[in-house]
Amino acid sequence: MSFMEEQVLGYKSPLYGRRTAQFKIQPFTFFEARQMLCGYQKEEQAVFYGVTGGIPEYLSHIQGDVSVHENIKQLFFDESGRLFEEPLNLMKQELKEPMTYHSIISAIAGGASRLNEIATKTGLETSGCSNQLASLISLGIVKKEIPIADPETSRRTIYRLADGMYLFWYRFVRPNTSAIIRGAGPMIYESLVLPQINDFMGQIFEEICIQYLFQPSVYADLLFPAGKMGRWRGNNPKTRRQEEIDLMAVCEDQALFGECKWRNEKTDAAVVKCLLERGDLFTYRKKQFFVFSKSGFSQDAIDVSQSCGNVHLVDFDKM
Repeated sequence: MSFMEEQVLGYKSPLYGRRTAQFKIQPFTFFEARQMLCGYQKEEQAVFYGVTGGIPEYLSHIQGDVSVHENIKQLFFDESGRLFEEPLNLMKQELKEPMTYHSIISAIAGGASRLNEIATKTGLETSGCSNQLASLISLGIVKKEIPIADPETSRRTIYRLADGMYLFWYRFVRPNTSAIIRGAGPMIYESLVLPQINDFMGQIFEEICIQYLFQPSVYADLLFPAGKMGRWRGNNPKTRRQEEIDLMAVCEDQALFGECKWRNEKTDAAVVKCLLERGDLFTYRKKQFFVFSKSGFSQDAIDVSQSCGNVHLVDFDKM
């Protein structure tokens, strides 16, 4: 990708300004990827989407007559698996010094999100780390998040992995490469991955919820035509602590707020009330709230939403 953008289409290229068309092919959304996963339950389809990042070629290696867990083991936790070394191979193709970039991605996958945290974990100078993050952003591996509706943007900027396959691989596969080569891949998956799969899916589910809101039939019913949609984080002056909102969009004096829960239990009224309280931190004239839940909602959550009128409860079945 970097070769095409810099050498073929770049400013110094003979083709600069002469191309008649250009297509940057994006990964499938969850709703598109589902069409390649017809034999699986909806939650399994979401997990497959998460671990493959929606890349059709990766999805094509899923065997329809094998369980989701066996497929993931064969793809990632077997030395001969199709995705066992995939990020390493891709990085070698795109970057001159891939090991430094590996350490940056590993730091982000391990929980570091701010520039100084990533630089500290990797031992890099902040300026050098910033330049390499810019390269990873251009490759679509890392994304830079600036809180929606926050004037203090530079102080609260964070970095997250944009590609689900990279997030999964660097979190679960890379730290256990030696054990997988020695044949312990299935045990690694059962003991380390399975207990954390819901936590991993939390970030994936947020992306699926955004994709859902941009479905034409849903988008048409939003309070306003949302443009940029993302996370918000900031201080709550009442509680004097940091708060986060999973999804937020703003248009003049209107705002949309969303909370995403990928849990095995039903989402209760406490989650709905918490989102409403966080919405009260803002003075927009019109507000619309969405709560997304993998496992549905308790009756008290339904009661609270009905009493408000501007709260929409969306379970995974509906999505």
